Amino acid sequence: MREKILLTGGNGMLGRTICRILGDRFEIVPTDLPDVDITKVDSLVNAVEKYSPVAVIHCAAMTAVDKCESEKEKAFLLNQQGTANVAEVCRHAGIRLLAISTDYVFDGSSAEAYSEYDPANGGNTVYGQSKFAGEEAIRKIYPENSLICRISWLYGFGGPSFLHTMLALADGRHPELKVVADQVGNPTSAVSVAHKLGELLQHPEINGTIHLTCEGEASWYEFAVEIFRQCRINQQVKACSTTEFPRPAPRPANSRLRKDKLREYGLSPMPHWRDALAEFISLEFAARK
Repeated sequence: MREKILLTGGNGMLGRTICRILGDRFEIVPTDLPDVDITKVDSLVNAVEKYSPVAVIHCAAMTAVDKCESEKEKAFLLNQQGTANVAEVCRHAGIRLLAISTDYVFDGSSAEAYSEYDPANGGNTVYGQSKFAGEEAIRKIYPENSLICRISWLYGFGGPSFLHTMLALADGRHPELKVVADQVGNPTSAVSVAHKLGELLQHPEINGTIHLTCEGEASWYEFAVEIFRQCRINQQVKACSTTEFPRPAPRPANSRLRKDKLREYGLSPMPHWRDALAEFISLEFAARK
């Protein structure tokens, strides 16, 4: 009998990917608005009582980074209070919590990749600050049976993501695409994250914070070039600077995350981002046929 896992944010990109990748191993119960509202404790309690899961994977969040700047109250309601509600309901029910967080909890000023042991402060964006506040809520409410899983530069089935934006722009109407080359991170497939979450569900002894980005690093420019190479698309790409694309929310120059905890716990490593990209492209295009 498959274990039942309640998934918040089931309609989102990561949620959809988790359902597809882990559906054969677990009974995934995807939930989302309007049926389950993480800002309302009663709504979460009803869902847990109805489905009796052994764990919750908490993906629901406000992730539109620029929109968070102009809708700060909503960002904190969803990312801090909503996460606190999920943690409290899981604690009361005595079930495991795997919560998704982000590289934006760091300010991106470090010259080195960030470890799980490096202090986070919420960074320079409302998104990062609200997600970090959500992390802190989990640590305060339910540290004994929860795992905060940080990811970054994510792409998954159907998007929206940088990968899907690049493919949409390569429509023959843009002879050259300018892509930022002075921001560096770990391009990460939601497929790889889903597989790792499935592995972590089998390790209830692992609590705290863990990084789940793919191995290797790239700039957005390098990532774009590799997307087009693997997709066999002849698209010219020109490197540019962050200052040429001002955004309401500042983007971290360094989003790289080290996976120290994976190694310490003796778990399998995340795949290299180029290998994960190849796997995803094959699955994504197959899904569209």
